[in-house]
Amino acid sequence: MVTAVVTAYEVAARVRDPELPVLTLADLGVLRDVTESDGRVSVTITPTYSGCPALEEMGADLRRSLLAAGFAEVEVRTSLSPPWSTDWISDEGLRKLREAGIAPPSRLGPRVAGPVPLNLVPPPRRVACPRCGSSRTAELSRFGSTACKALRRCDDCGEPFEHVKEI
Repeated sequence: MVTAVVTAYEVAARVRDPELPVLTLADLGVLRDVTESDGRVSVTITPTYSGCPALEEMGADLRRSLLAAGFAEVEVRTSLSPPWSTDWISDEGLRKLREAGIAPPSRLGPRVAGPVPLNLVPPPRRVACPRCGSSRTAELSRFGSTACKALRRCDDCGEPFEHVKEI
């Protein structure tokens, strides 16, 4: 009988995000680095924002999964630099969000070095409905079930949906 050897990265990459369980930490882009040596594993994650309430749960889930896979020691580190961006969500992650009825964020592209412009009024957003594809949607609340999401409604099909905000 042949037993497959699973790497620490493969185990860590399957851990689901506690707030968006349709995504793994790898899909979400918060899984930054996994190193292993002599049964010891070091995992680095970058939360979606510095006050993310799910950070502790992510670390616990990573530790639990890696220990259950047979790794002797697990250290989970948090890195805030560079800051997480919705651009780090994988294409697979964007697809999974859409299929779950959550409008994925748009790609922002590379960040410009230097001062960050202050804009007190957000520009009007065109967010496509993940159910019918219409761009005739309206924001109902800037915050949804988590700080990273907004609540929207489609003017064509009438369905409410969440939208992962661009960061």
